[in-house]
Amino acid sequence: MTILTRGMLATPAVAAVAAVVFGGLTARPSAALTAGELTAHRAIYELKLAHSRGKSGNISARGRILYDFSGSVCEGYVLEFRQVSELDNGEGKVTLSDLRSNTWEDGAAKSYRFTSQNYLNQQLVDSVDGKAERRPSAISVTLSKPKDRKVDLEATIVFPTEHVRLIIEAARAGKSLLELPVYDGSETGEKVYNTLTVIGHEIAPDERVPSDAAAGQQALAGLKRWPVTVSYFERAGTKTGEQTPVYAISFELYENGISRALMLDYNDFSISGELKTLEIRDTKACP
Repeated sequence: MTILTRGMLATPAVAAVAAVVFGGLTARPSAALTAGELTAHRAIYELKLAHSRGKSGNISARGRILYDFSGSVCEGYVLEFRQVSELDNGEGKVTLSDLRSNTWEDGAAKSYRFTSQNYLNQQLVDSVDGKAERRPSAISVTLSKPKDRKVDLEATIVFPTEHVRLIIEAARAGKSLLELPVYDGSETGEKVYNTLTVIGHEIAPDERVPSDAAAGQQALAGLKRWPVTVSYFERAGTKTGEQTPVYAISFELYENGISRALMLDYNDFSISGELKTLEIRDTKACP
């Protein structure tokens, strides 16, 4: 599974997050996907400043992402995520962000459990704990942190792993655009983003040969992969005209859900994420 999360500014659980109308599609397409298509793996990405814009010209940034994904369509998917980032504003102020998240998502995208903690300069600033259940007419969210609360969300909203599976399905079908609303339980546990995914042309195995930890991985040899950009937009209000995304994530996505060559764009600056280590595990087959 790829990284769809807000990360650097600590403002997912990953997991990042989006929603549901694509080419008039209204039925839930997840059931059509084959079991075991998302590969269990543990990846570490090294983050550094790629470029900055405007008044952010003097900033510097560095950090790491740990992404540990396992499970199957029959058992559900487990994700352990941690992103530690250091941001220097160029005027002597250094901020250390530490975002930790654990999630479980049902293989049929009917249930989702999440917990996350966000630390700034080693001080806990927020914590979220909750679960979401898909009902026929709504998604019912029950939170125990930051406070006891129940929220109903639109039934068309998708969860993070389902989002990745839908992106892969669209890429395999040769589609280039996917619009979805996504919920990942981040921030206060009530945030939903509209997302626009742009999928580029398939990258041939001998094209842009990886020089990072994906190089030489037999499990990736010959797999299809695509350049993907996911932009996240605020949902509040009924804004018209062109909207500026809150942030965007670009990466190369393999058809088994592993990603490389990350670029996290926060408008004022962008952070690159190089795949430094990759451990691919056996995925338990469904009965």
